[in-house]
Amino acid sequence: MKAGILWDLDGTLLDTLEDLWDSVNHVLSQFGYPRRSLEEVRRFVGNGARRLIALAVPEGADPEPVFEAFHTYYDAHCRIKTGPYDGVLEALEILGRKYPMAVVSNKPDSAVKTLCADYFPGLYARGESTDCPRKPAPDMVLKSMEDIGVACCIYVGDSEVDVLTAENAGVPCLSVLWGFRDRTEIEEAGGKHFCEDPAQLPEKLEAMIRDLTAQE
Repeated sequence: MKAGILWDLDGTLLDTLEDLWDSVNHVLSQFGYPRRSLEEVRRFVGNGARRLIALAVPEGADPEPVFEAFHTYYDAHCRIKTGPYDGVLEALEILGRKYPMAVVSNKPDSAVKTLCADYFPGLYARGESTDCPRKPAPDMVLKSMEDIGVACCIYVGDSEVDVLTAENAGVPCLSVLWGFRDRTEIEEAGGKHFCEDPAQLPEKLEAMIRDLTAQE
């Protein structure tokens, strides 16, 4: 049975936090709202841009116009401080020789495709769009598996959202510990498999894929 690897983007492959933080505070300032700290934005990230802005605006404020401004601003400023975590490109090169792969993210689809075209050219990428419910719904994972032609996969992410997404899609999850959540938060969501360093990704994922395909 053909197996693949699906990747979350923010906090897993790319360190996007500072560009997100700068963009959130830019639009909050535009609307006269208080700025948010880096740690606040770290906690807000993971459930899509609309949810990020809903959490960032003051209680009682209408988040929709702020979200629209954020969407436009972030699309134009998403590559200033963003970059792959050390060791990620090397891991992707090794794994990409053997397995079909895709990026599945709750970030807006336009930003996902822009960033992946820059940093991971040729890698299938899917972000949040109106035609597919965002994570932790399983739809994005299942559609991406179909599009890259695999019957099973490992989902790799950095948050409780990714653990729940994998569970809902019926696939194993490997949780990385260099991203936006700590181990305790991930374990509380049901995370069982962990990776502490990108250099460990090929070994850990190959072992998980062997176990997965042996069960099929």
